[in-house]
Amino acid sequence: MSRTFAYARVSTTDQTPANQIREIEAAGFAIDKRRVVSESISGSVSAEQRPGFAKLLDRMEESDVLIVTKLDRLGRNAMDVRATVEALAERGVRVHCLALGGVDLTSAAGRMTMQVLNAVAEFERDLLIERTNAGIARAKAEGKPMGRPSALSERHRAEVLQKIGEGMSVASIAKEYGTSRQTIMRIRATAP
Repeated sequence: MSRTFAYARVSTTDQTPANQIREIEAAGFAIDKRRVVSESISGSVSAEQRPGFAKLLDRMEESDVLIVTKLDRLGRNAMDVRATVEALAERGVRVHCLALGGVDLTSAAGRMTMQVLNAVAEFERDLLIERTNAGIARAKAEGKPMGRPSALSERHRAEVLQKIGEGMSVASIAKEYGTSRQTIMRIRATAP
C-alpha cells in the first residue's frame, strides 16, 4: 500500500512552509501530518545533506509518493533536482510536482519534462556565461581594472618593500598598515 508524503522547504527561518502545505492540501492530497516534513534550509544544500529530507528518505519505502509544490523545493539547480528525483525513482518512490501540473517526475512524461527543464537550465547557464565573458572582455578592452582593488596604494607598497628590505617583520608591517600578513607576503613575493 502506497503512502503519500509531503516535503516543504523554505530557505530562511523567518519564512514559513505553511503556504506550501496549504497548496498541497488544496490540490486534493490529504496527507497524514506525520508524513509532512518541513524544514528551513537553503536550497544550495543538496537534498541528501538536509536533515529533514534525510529523515524523510529513511521513512519512505517502495511505492510511496512524495509531493512537492515546486522543483526548487528539491534543489537549487537542475542537476541536484535530477539526481534527487533519480535516487527516489531507484527506490521506487514517485515524485509529484504541483507546479508542473502534478506530473509524476519518475514517469516517462515526467522524465521528459525534467529533460526539457534541464536543457533550458543549461541553455540559460550558457547564455549567462557568454554574457559574463563578453562583459569582462569589454571591460578589459576599455582598460578597466579587473579584480579586487589593491589593499595598499603603490606608495604604500613601495614603503612595505623598503621595510622588508630593512629586515622588519611581516607581522609588524601588516599591523602598521592595518592589513593582513598575506597582503604583505604577496607584496614581498613581487620584490625583485
